[in-house]
Amino acid sequence: QVQLVESGGGLVQAGGSLRLSCEASGRTFSSYAMGWFRQAPGKEREFVGRISWSGVTYYPDSVKGRFTISRDNAKNTVYLQMNNLKPEDTAVYSCAAARTGGTLPRAYDYWGQGTQVTVSS
Repeated sequence: QVQLVESGGGLVQAGGSLRLSCEASGRTFSSYAMGWFRQAPGKEREFVGRISWSGVTYYPDSVKGRFTISRDNAKNTVYLQMNNLKPEDTAVYSCAAARTGGTLPRAYDYWGQGTQVTVSS
């Protein structure tokens, strides 16, 4: 069992930055792939990026070059650094854990409760 808790969301102006954190419980955190997703009102959950247990990252084109995922296994924490934020990035951001990971929500076994990110124009 893995429990995930996100933090770091808030209100930021367009062009600004935020760093989200996702702290995991459990001793096997380092063996999990971690993903970030977001969901805006009335829209489907969207893949934002993932990081493998070994630190390999992957991003969709919508955030590539602006978002960076990193992990600190000693702290059981994964981070999502978001730069040059746009109003369309406004959403609830959630982290998720999986043995293998992927780009689809169903590939993930454990989810955090999410944190709101609002980008004003």
